[in-house]
Amino acid sequence: MTLWEAVAVLAAGVGAGTINTIVGSGTLVTFPVLLAFGLPPVTANVSNTLGLVPGSLSGAFGYRRELAGQRRRLLRFGTAALLGGLGGAILLLALPPEAFAIVVPALIAVALVLVVAQPTLSARLRARRESNGTTAHPDGGPLLLLGLLLASAYGGYFGAAQGVIYMSLMGLLLHEDLQRLNALKNVLVGGVNAVAAVFFLFVATFDWAAVGLIALGSTLGGLLGAKIGRRLPPAALRAVIVVVGLLAIVKLLLE
Repeated sequence: MTLWEAVAVLAAGVGAGTINTIVGSGTLVTFPVLLAFGLPPVTANVSNTLGLVPGSLSGAFGYRRELAGQRRRLLRFGTAALLGGLGGAILLLALPPEAFAIVVPALIAVALVLVVAQPTLSARLRARRESNGTTAHPDGGPLLLLGLLLASAYGGYFGAAQGVIYMSLMGLLLHEDLQRLNALKNVLVGGVNAVAAVFFLFVATFDWAAVGLIALGSTLGGLLGAKIGRRLPPAALRAVIVVVGLLAIVKLLLE
C-alpha cells in the first residue's frame, strides 16, 4: 500500500465512522476503496468489518448519555444481534456474493419507507391500542427481536445500511426518542461487527494494514459522528437516514 493509498483508506475510515454513528452505511465508503486498491472482495469485507469495530465503540461512547436506562434493552437486543451477526458471518463464507445482490436494495428500500412512515404508523398503532385497551410491549416484543435477528444476520454478511434497517424496526415498534434509538443502534452494530470479526479471525485472511487504518479513522469518525448526530432534531435525523439509504440503494444497483 502506497502512502497516498494509506491516506485514502484512513480518510475513508473517518467518513465511515462518522456516517455509521449518525445513521449507518459506512461500509459503502470503505469497502469500495479497499476493492479499488486491489483487495479481493472477501478479504476487503472481513478487513472492513474488523476495522469498523472501534468506530462503533467510540460512537456508542459518544451516545452514552442516551443509553442511560436502556440496559435491559441492550441485553435483550444485543443477544439477538450477536446470534444474527454470527450467522451472517458464516453465510459470507458459505454463499456466493451474488446471493444478496437483488435482496439488499429491496430490503433497504422497505426500511426507508418504514422510516418515513414511522410517525404516522406509530400514531395509528397507539390509537388502536388505546381503543382496544392494550399497551405496547416496552421492548417491542417477539416481532422486534425476530426483525433484529434477521437484520443482524444481514449485517454479519455485509452490513451496508444495516443501521437504517435497525432504525426502521425500532422506530416502528418502540415508543422512544429517535436519539435514544440511535444510541441503541450504534451498540448493536458494534456487537455484530465484533462477533463477525472474531469468527473471521479463525477462518479468513485479513489485510492488517487496512484494518489498522480503518480502525484509526473510524474511531475518530465515531466521536465526530456522535457530536453531529446528537445535535440533529428528529426530523433532520430522519431525513439524513433517508438520504443515506437512497444513496446506498443507488450505489448497490449501479454496482
